Amino acid sequence: MSAPARPALIHPATPINRRSALIGTAGLLAQPAMLGLLHAKPLPPAPTTWPQALQVPGGVARLSLGPAATRPVAHVRQGDVDVPVLVLGDAIEWTAVVGIPLAAEPGDAFITVQPAGGKHREGSARQVPYRIAPKQYKEQQLKVAPGKVDLSPEDQARYEREREHQAVVVAAFTEQPAGQSLASLRMRVPVPGRRSSSFGLRRVFNGQSRNPHSGMDIAAGTGTPIVAPLAGRVIDVGDYFFSGGSVWLDHGQGLLTVYAHLSSMDVRVGDVVKAGEAFCKVGATGRVTGPHLHWGVMLNRTMVNPALFISV
Repeated sequence: MSAPARPALIHPATPINRRSALIGTAGLLAQPAMLGLLHAKPLPPAPTTWPQALQVPGGVARLSLGPAATRPVAHVRQGDVDVPVLVLGDAIEWTAVVGIPLAAEPGDAFITVQPAGGKHREGSARQVPYRIAPKQYKEQQLKVAPGKVDLSPEDQARYEREREHQAVVVAAFTEQPAGQSLASLRMRVPVPGRRSSSFGLRRVFNGQSRNPHSGMDIAAGTGTPIVAPLAGRVIDVGDYFFSGGSVWLDHGQGLLTVYAHLSSMDVRVGDVVKAGEAFCKVGATGRVTGPHLHWGVMLNRTMVNPALFISV
C-alpha cells in the first residue's frame, strides 16, 4: 500500500457548508457593520450535515474552531501519538469532528489546533477543550468455535501479522479520496436488516471477555448486496482471521468505514465507489454466529458509533 497522501487545504467555499457562498452574495449589499455581525455570529450548520454530537466513549465531539481564512490543522493525543482530526467548514466557521475512543476515561479532554501553516511558528498552537461524559454499555454472551477464542500458535501469528497491516490501513488521512468534497457526513444504512448487535457491547465469547463491539451488526442473508454509505475510495480488501472477508473505504480526513464477514468483495484497492453503489455482499466469514454485516465507522483512528452518522 502506498503511503497516505498529505492532506491538502480545502477551499474556503467547500460543499460541506454553503454559508460562505450565501454570506458572500449578501456582502455585496451589506454595510460594513452588518458584515461584522455576520462574522461575529455565524449561521449554524444545517442539521443534516454533521453526525450527531455525543461526547461519551465511542461517541463524537463536534467543536467549533471559529473563523479563519484557511482551514486550521487539528490533532488529538492518543497514547503517545498526535493523530490528525477531521476539520470542515469555511472561512466563517471551521468545525472539528473528533472520534472519542471506547476506552476513553470520562472527564476533561482537548484537541490542539494550529493555524494553517502554523506548525513552524512558536506559540501558534491553542487547545480547544471538551468534556467526555460517562457511558455504560451492555454485555453480550456469544458462543463460537473454540479455535476462534483460544488461538493456536499459527492462528496467533496470523492475527499478529494482520493487526500490523490493519494499523497501516487505519492511519490513512487523505483529502478527497473520491475526487470531490462530501456534501454531508450523514450516511445511509449500507444494508437493510435488523440490528442484531449494537455498538459498544461488552463481548464475552465462550465465557471469556474480549474487546467491546466496535461496530454495528446488521442481520441479513448471505449474498445481500451492501452499498456505500458515502462516496469513497477502497483502501483495503482482504480475508482476515476474525473479520473474514473485509473491505475498508476512505471518505477523507480520517473518516473511514469497514465492512466485515463478507461473502463477496466486488472491488479492488484503488477503486472509487459512489454513495449508494453496491460493492460487496453479506456473508458469514471469520468469527461469526451467523450471516450478517459488521459495519464500522472510524474517525481519527478511533471506532465510533455508526448510529450517530445515519440520516433520519
